[in-house]
Amino acid sequence: MIRWRDWWRRRPRPFRLLKRYMPATLFARSLLIMMTPVVLAQGIATFIFYDRHWDTMTQRLAMGVAGEIALVIEQLGRDPDKAAREETLAMAARTTDILISFNPGEMLPTTPPRPRTALEDTLADALDERVRRPWRINANIAHKWIEIRVQLPGGVLSVLSPERRLYSFTSYLFIIWMLGSSLVLFSIATLFMRNQIRPIRRLAVAADAFGKGRDISDFRPEGAAEVRQAAHAFLVMRERIRRQISQRTEMLAGVSHDLRTPLTRMKLQLAMMPELPEVEELKADVVEMQVMIDGYLSFARGAGDEQPQPVDLGALLEEVATNARREGASLTLDMGPAAEDEVVLPLRPNGLRRCLANLVGNAKRYGHHVWLSLAMGETVVEIIVDDDGPGIPPDQREGVFKPFHRLEPSRNQSTGGVGLGLTIARDVARRHGGDVLLRDSPRGGLRAVVRLPL
Repeated sequence: MIRWRDWWRRRPRPFRLLKRYMPATLFARSLLIMMTPVVLAQGIATFIFYDRHWDTMTQRLAMGVAGEIALVIEQLGRDPDKAAREETLAMAARTTDILISFNPGEMLPTTPPRPRTALEDTLADALDERVRRPWRINANIAHKWIEIRVQLPGGVLSVLSPERRLYSFTSYLFIIWMLGSSLVLFSIATLFMRNQIRPIRRLAVAADAFGKGRDISDFRPEGAAEVRQAAHAFLVMRERIRRQISQRTEMLAGVSHDLRTPLTRMKLQLAMMPELPEVEELKADVVEMQVMIDGYLSFARGAGDEQPQPVDLGALLEEVATNARREGASLTLDMGPAAEDEVVLPLRPNGLRRCLANLVGNAKRYGHHVWLSLAMGETVVEIIVDDDGPGIPPDQREGVFKPFHRLEPSRNQSTGGVGLGLTIARDVARRHGGDVLLRDSPRGGLRAVVRLPL
């Protein structure tokens, strides 16, 4: 037995084309699902109406006009003189709502009739069946009039019939009613679906804002029961994540206090000891432990309880560049187009400052010169840190973001930190809804790109 999933994976080409041209949004798909049966039903009703009603009514009306013409022709054949024929034509005009005249001695042209419309085809069939004489139809004789010319032995019978005698105007009323009802139904469906989709869009906006670390205090569940259920689950998840972050921060604050107290006592005791090689080694170990604890706490703390606030990104970059130069870094700052206009974003300034400081610190440690620049896009802003160092092989660039991972296997603090700098940088960027990417630098070393959404 073929499973449905396997069949859908190997589905025929028409199904794949249908999926490609399906609307992408839920709003458009919902409207399509709602309106397709309505359009199909109205299309079928219209087809049946034209096939049964319009054709039947037009055929009957055309048969009536052709029958009246045949009756007049037969009566003219029985009239003995010209006066009787004129009386017959006048009587036909009074009683049949058609204008009939006889042109003696005239002959119809021998050229075949021009291509006819559906109405003319129906009238032609009726004339062939009822009149059974040569005829010509002219639908352009006058507005809303049709001329029918019939060849008789003594001349041509000219008949002017109004269009209302040949087809029913209810056809147009029916079409107008169908189109009008479709527009009304489409408008109602659009308003209804827009109101149903709005809570889903608000939920998506709230989830996106929460992923970027922004405040969503005004969000509340609304809409259909399923949407409310999803919104409530999102709120519960948000509180669970916040509680987990808060508990982690509080726990590590206690760990920081508990670990730093004995380290402080050890520093005091070592300071009172004589300067022996063994004592110096112990002092170096204590310093290393202090650096490691600070690194662990910085990683675990992340952005902490800091709330997003409007931050001038250009001013923040200038501050980071000034601090790096103060620490001895050779750094070039290029603000690009943002040098003239302020770039204000809702950011956690301390967290982003730590992120950039880690990236600039890595570039300073492994390169001789650092380039810090800002690039604006349509939906994102990129902060670029370039160096002229040895770089990182492409197959190892993703692994350096793992906690405590170092390319240099030793734990010597002089050759690098504890392996948390890039981890903290990516963690901070992702808390803002962005990311940190590593690429080859045109300066010859490594390029770190901090991508933040606008």
